[in-house]
Amino acid sequence: MGVQKGIKTDAFVLRFVDYGESDRIVTFFSSDFGKLKGIAKGARRSRKRFANALEPFTRNRILFSRKSQGQLALIEGADVLDHYAGIRADLERTLTASYFIDLTDGFTAEGKQLPELFALLSEFLGLIDSGRFKPPMLRFFELRLLKIAGFEPVLDRCTSCSQPLESSTAYRFYPADGGLRCARCVAGGTQGFPVSPGTARSLLIGRAADIRMLGRIALTEQSDRESRRLLAAFIRHILGREPKSFRILEEIVRPWGSASGFSD
Repeated sequence: MGVQKGIKTDAFVLRFVDYGESDRIVTFFSSDFGKLKGIAKGARRSRKRFANALEPFTRNRILFSRKSQGQLALIEGADVLDHYAGIRADLERTLTASYFIDLTDGFTAEGKQLPELFALLSEFLGLIDSGRFKPPMLRFFELRLLKIAGFEPVLDRCTSCSQPLESSTAYRFYPADGGLRCARCVAGGTQGFPVSPGTARSLLIGRAADIRMLGRIALTEQSDRESRRLLAAFIRHILGREPKSFRILEEIVRPWGSASGFSD
């Protein structure tokens, strides 16, 4: 099979590693090819050729060639479409964007197209960059990503008896089950994480709402705590690890509350 040349696609930078004296191996998430890994020859030496283009969560129009899918591509050029200056100017926004990129990297495979996830990442980075992002939207991004990736948690019914969510019933979330169990099906067990019906409903609303309406959905302190805990545990169960950026985000952003880069 001959070399495929002159391929163009929009792509976000997920991560990179320096290689040799002047090269850089970059992992992208593209709109047309899913996750894509390529080598940018001389990227560290030629600032003009790849100026600002190979930094995490930058959106580019990349030009590349490769012999076949799955092989390391040769990145021939990258035109920056959005460097997200508003994100990079603020630590809290940068950490949040980095977490979204980390999740995208963890839930994607090379060569698998996920245009819905590409659109989701683009929309949420735009929200952060514009200053319209609010902390509860972290959970809504996680939920939407999980759904697109095929790991949608069951929050509208008991996974054991299938009874719909009821306001008068206590629930626990079990990561291994991927959903809720009602008090009748828990049968006195203490495993899983307690989740109130109100928290479950708030997450369901946030998962389905138009992205322009997300800023109007508020989480109580209890719902924020419960949703953060259950989604973190579920993501950790699926990936087999906790994303490094999550812990950093929790340690640095949570003590600050919403006092820095996010709108109130």
